[in-house]
Amino acid sequence: MATSTVNLWKMYEGLKYNFLFNNDINSIHILLNLYDLEENINNICPKYTCIKDVKRGIKYLLRYREDKDLVTNKIVYLIHEDVDRLELCFYLEGYKYGYYNNKWVNILEEKTLNYYTIEEIYNKKYLFQYNINVEDIKIIKNKFDLEIDYLEDKCKYIEGLTDYFSDQIIKNKIYKLNDYIDRQLKMDFNSYSSIKEEGSRFSQDELNKLYNLIVKYLYKNVIQIYKNASWYGLNDKVLNRYS
Repeated sequence: MATSTVNLWKMYEGLKYNFLFNNDINSIHILLNLYDLEENINNICPKYTCIKDVKRGIKYLLRYREDKDLVTNKIVYLIHEDVDRLELCFYLEGYKYGYYNNKWVNILEEKTLNYYTIEEIYNKKYLFQYNINVEDIKIIKNKFDLEIDYLEDKCKYIEGLTDYFSDQIIKNKIYKLNDYIDRQLKMDFNSYSSIKEEGSRFSQDELNKLYNLIVKYLYKNVIQIYKNASWYGLNDKVLNRYS
């Protein structure tokens, strides 16, 4: 049994690796099937907002440049598909975590029955995925999020995978930015970590700072995406118990 579990885990990790690092779309569909989430495929719908926030961060860093739009758009063009894959991966991981988290599913179900009848739950498409105005539900979500934060602080899974993915996939594109942009640029970081035009090319230090900013924004976004998807999975599992 233990060997079988280990082999299944290796299969999951291999499929996830192929999707993230080899851009193998088939792997993500196989993962959905193995996770037994195919029936919920219509509910698994990331908004792909991560790249938008990364873009805002880059643009702010370049705010003193006249050609900030040119450089920002070029970077986004280079990395947006990679960022979208990372977002989808963590959305799926988060959704699975919530969907199969029986402890929290039971807690949410118990509170739900205080507000809705079984028939009302049966006829609902959404539960508290997008509406947590009820104080009891808000408390549950806050505690659920805190548990995710605790687990992340302990094992650094999300941070570690984000850093590794960035190092393997995104870093080289940023460090070769001088080869990609339409005209040569030079950045001068002032005391406020802003960038001004001066000269022709990026220095290594400037590329390091730009890359580190991207990784910082990626992690900030994917941890929240993971939490949101976990909450959606939690709610969907409660609904599915009555479908």
